[in-house]
Amino acid sequence: MDKRVAILGGGSWATALAKIVMLNQEHINWYMRKQLTINEFQATGKNPGYLTNAKFDVSRITFSANINTVIKSSDILILAIPSPYVLQSLKKIRTKLTGKTIISAVKGMIPTENVLITDYLHEHFDVPMNKLAIIAGPCHAEEIALERLSYLTIGCSDAAYAKELGMLFDTDFVRTTPSTDVNGLEYSSVMKNIYAIAAGLCHSLRYGDNFQAVLISNAIQEIQRFADALGKDEQRDINASGYLGDVLVTCYSKFSRNRQFGQMIGMGYSVKAAQMEMEMVAEGYYGTQAIHALNEKVHVNLPIVDAIYDILFNHHSPTIVVKELTQKLQ
Repeated sequence: MDKRVAILGGGSWATALAKIVMLNQEHINWYMRKQLTINEFQATGKNPGYLTNAKFDVSRITFSANINTVIKSSDILILAIPSPYVLQSLKKIRTKLTGKTIISAVKGMIPTENVLITDYLHEHFDVPMNKLAIIAGPCHAEEIALERLSYLTIGCSDAAYAKELGMLFDTDFVRTTPSTDVNGLEYSSVMKNIYAIAAGLCHSLRYGDNFQAVLISNAIQEIQRFADALGKDEQRDINASGYLGDVLVTCYSKFSRNRQFGQMIGMGYSVKAAQMEMEMVAEGYYGTQAIHALNEKVHVNLPIVDAIYDILFNHHSPTIVVKELTQKLQ
C-alpha cells in the first residue's frame, strides 16, 4: 500500500504487528511512550521489553515518544496499546485525525467509560466509521515472533477497504479475512479474555477437560447472545476463527496471560497479588467490569461473565462460585 503506516504502542502485540507490517512496508513510524526504550531499541535492534527474539532493521523505523509527531507523519495508525492505558494515550492527541485510517488492535474497551475503541474514536475524534477498522482472531504475539502460521480477521464497515487493509498483514505466515462485523468482533475480542480467566481458574480448581469443553461451548453462546443484543450483522458467524478461534486459543494457550491470571486466582492469589506477579496486563480483568456494566442495561444471560465478576470484584469464593456456575451450564 502506498500509505505511511504507524504503530502506536510498545508492548508484545505492537511489536508482533510491527514485524508483520515491515514485511510489506519499506518504512514505518513507531510511537513508544518511553524515550529510554526507544534508545535501547535503536541500539540493539530489538524491543528491550517484549519479544526480544524478534530482530528489526531500525534504519527502516522512525521512532518517537511524541504521539502527535507520529500521527502527523502517518496515514494509517495501528493502535496497539493495552486497554487500561489507551485512554491516557488518546488524551495526548492534539492533532486532527482527518483523513487518517485507524486500525484498533486493542482487545479491550475504554475503561470506566465501557465504550468500544472504534465507537470512542468515532464519537470523540470524528473519525468516519469507514475509516475505522479492527484486528481480531487467534493470534498470539509470541507465535508471530516465531513466524508460525496465524490467521487474522480485519473488520471494517467498508468491506472492500477491509480487504485492502488486509494487504498490510498478509505474509507467508499470516493470512487475513475481511469482515464488516466491527462491533461483533470487538465484543468477542473483549469477552474471550473473560472466558480465558474462567478457564485458567477452573484448571486450578481441578476441573478437567470435559468441563472445560462445556465451559467454552457456553462461552461462545454468551458472546453470540450479547453481540446480537447490541446489534446483528449478516456477516457474523460465531463459529468463524475471528470469534470461536480467538476464544479457543485464549482459553487454552500457554501464552495466554488471561488464562495465567485465572490460574493464579484459582490458586488463591488475590487480584492485586496476581497482577503484580504477572507484570503484564490481563485485559480480561478490565473487560469483565466493562461487559458486566454494559449488561446491566441490556440484561443478557451471561452466567460465566457474572461468575467471574463476582470473584474478581465482589470477592466471592472461587470454589463456591464455580460450583454454582456448573449448575447453570449445559
